[in-house]
Amino acid sequence: MADSNVDDAYDDDYFYHDDTYGDDYSYHGDTDDDLHPLQGSSSHGDDHGDSDDDNALEEDESDDLPTFRQNCTVLTEADIRRRVTDTIAEVSSVLSLSRMEAGTLLLRYKWSVSNVFDAWFADEKLAREKAGLFLKPLIELPDHGGSVLCEICFEYYPCDGLKSASCGHPYCNGCWTSYIKISIADGPQSLLLKCPHPSCHAAVGEDMVSLFASEQENNKYSGYFVMSYIESNKMIKWCPGPGCENAVEFVAGSESFSVSCLCSHSFCWNCSEEAHRPVDCETVLKWMLQNSSESENVTYILAFTKPCPKCKRPIEKNMGCSHMTCRDPCYFEFCWLCLKDWRNHDVCNRFKGNPEKEKKEKAKKYMMKYAHYFERWATNKKSMIKAADDLQNVQSEQIEIVRRIQEKSAAEISFIPEAWQQIIECRRVLAWTYAYGFYLPDECQAKRNLFEYLQGQAESGLERLHDCAEKVLLPFLQQKRSTMEFIDFRKKLTLLTSVTRKFFDNLVTALQNGLSDVNSEGKMISTAATLTGAPDFNTNINTATATSMEPWACAYCSFENEGSSTFCTVCGRGSRICDVCTFANSKTSTTCAMCSEALEL
Repeated sequence: MADSNVDDAYDDDYFYHDDTYGDDYSYHGDTDDDLHPLQGSSSHGDDHGDSDDDNALEEDESDDLPTFRQNCTVLTEADIRRRVTDTIAEVSSVLSLSRMEAGTLLLRYKWSVSNVFDAWFADEKLAREKAGLFLKPLIELPDHGGSVLCEICFEYYPCDGLKSASCGHPYCNGCWTSYIKISIADGPQSLLLKCPHPSCHAAVGEDMVSLFASEQENNKYSGYFVMSYIESNKMIKWCPGPGCENAVEFVAGSESFSVSCLCSHSFCWNCSEEAHRPVDCETVLKWMLQNSSESENVTYILAFTKPCPKCKRPIEKNMGCSHMTCRDPCYFEFCWLCLKDWRNHDVCNRFKGNPEKEKKEKAKKYMMKYAHYFERWATNKKSMIKAADDLQNVQSEQIEIVRRIQEKSAAEISFIPEAWQQIIECRRVLAWTYAYGFYLPDECQAKRNLFEYLQGQAESGLERLHDCAEKVLLPFLQQKRSTMEFIDFRKKLTLLTSVTRKFFDNLVTALQNGLSDVNSEGKMISTAATLTGAPDFNTNINTATATSMEPWACAYCSFENEGSSTFCTVCGRGSRICDVCTFANSKTSTTCAMCSEALEL
């Protein structure tokens, strides 16, 4: 597994691309010839029905294979059981052991085949002792008939009514049944079950369990086997999605820790929280603790309430005047501003240094800042969940409606789910950028300006894309539209998807680089080299042309810039806004630097 000290890592393919379903991952249940080289090989026979059966069988088998994604492999319960069986078979074959003995060895050595082999070939006897596998029983039952004492219930039974592990200690069937039943009920530790004899360490394996356990107990024991395989493998984790029983195997060496399961739940491999690019795991931990911390309630009380001067209970001002009356049984009347007795109150407009007041103002400012970022984080999270539901609706219903009414093929309308997938990913990223912004130090205002500029551009583009996907699609679900209208809609939605992706690529790239496009002196440096489609904040048109230009006001911050300025001196934005993607281009631009559309003069 990747080093846990690394909070997060990133790659450039995080956002949804048009070729996602082609390159990023593939389903082995497909029937492509390159995935099934043997498909149709039986067609040389006389019976074509057999060929079809063979093909169907191959397809069924391929459906059982794990699903591979860009940086992980999704394993269903059937996949895990197959791996468990194959691993046991490998050890059993190499060491010439029974399946039960091989499984016991693997459990003892945490499912590491290499460790099993190393220990076995180094000292077979020691490896057997550690695993509780005896070559010869410690106790031999008499060859002749007669009764043998069960040392648990102290009853005598005939030899064929007793069973023992490899050690030979005999116990009756009833005691074995009770012992195994209680052990399985206790949990996964039943996988390392030992002989009931107090001083014996012989392993009680799967063969004994299957002999005495009920069907339900056998299923539970088998589930423990699967669980132990996953929990012993550092490269495999259970998907934390609600109700999901899949596991995800991380591909060693992958740059991105963001993985996705078949249940559509995306999470960070490093910290198991939901996927949170471009924010690192430490920031996510702080943010989640802050959201659930009682300290925020304390901060609110400190910022928006004052203690009654008499009984000291916190009071919140809920009316306009400053004349306050405490609740029963205090009923003390005082001034909200100076906290003095109202009966002797005159005026309190003179300034006096008040550390407590400064403390309250600071807490109030902090609370307002937190509320600002939390509201936007939560709103985008909610929008992401809604977009995921909308995507399911698009895929299950709307796609078929559009195909039927507009008479289009699946390939011609694939841009619609692609746009929704982009919306979901961008909503997730946008939400976490607000957590990033909350912890961004206030000392370097230039970095905050760059962050808010890039975040604003990304959010503006996303809102246009989301609005188009939600509303512009509706007429095509209701009645037949002209071919030209459909082409215009496809062009607009595809362009907005591409432009939004560029906006978020710029934002993620900048945050990954620690907003390094601001130099050590707190000034903007050229970002054109690092941010795709971004303007050069230091670029000015030549002086000869500029002298004839009039001053212009920035549409974002209203600062009046000199005519020679191509971009706003204060916020770095351009003066010519693209009607398609809302990108703020330079004053002299004729085409948008982001989407390449012509700009209106």
